[in-house]
Amino acid sequence: MALNGRLAVIGIGSPIMTDDSIGLRISEAIQKKGMPDVDCFQEAVGGLELLPLLRGYSYAVIVDAIQTWNYDPGTVMIFDVADFESTVHDVPSHDINVATAIKIGREMEPETMPLQIKFVAMEIKDMATMSEELTPEVAARQDSMERAVLFVLDEFRKDRDQISKEDASKD
Repeated sequence: MALNGRLAVIGIGSPIMTDDSIGLRISEAIQKKGMPDVDCFQEAVGGLELLPLLRGYSYAVIVDAIQTWNYDPGTVMIFDVADFESTVHDVPSHDINVATAIKIGREMEPETMPLQIKFVAMEIKDMATMSEELTPEVAARQDSMERAVLFVLDEFRKDRDQISKEDASKD
């Protein structure tokens, strides 16, 4: 399977656990923009379950909530896979985090894994309360997270275009 040149936006989280739904909401907002080179997914999965969603895409951005308690709720952060290398562990398959799943995917089928994967995360306030509503702090920063995802997509496009130019000059 060759990479398809397309970009994936994968929003993950729970639609019924307050701020944990932010990744799902942002992916849906990006999907509504109708960008022809972007496929959007809203999933309540993690770990190895993400691999089928990543397979074949040239670039992927994973959009999710994060709760570190180190930042104000609503703070948006962009990470590379390398930022999570310290979290890669040998664990039972049901305990695999996203970074470990990506490492496994790259080791098992490197030709199917995206050239680049970025994470756009928002520090959230509440992921323990069952509610379909965001906390006010997180709701107020939704636009910032959407802009961060659009920025990452633009950077991916620049990289893709540069690779295409280099490939064309080789011919």
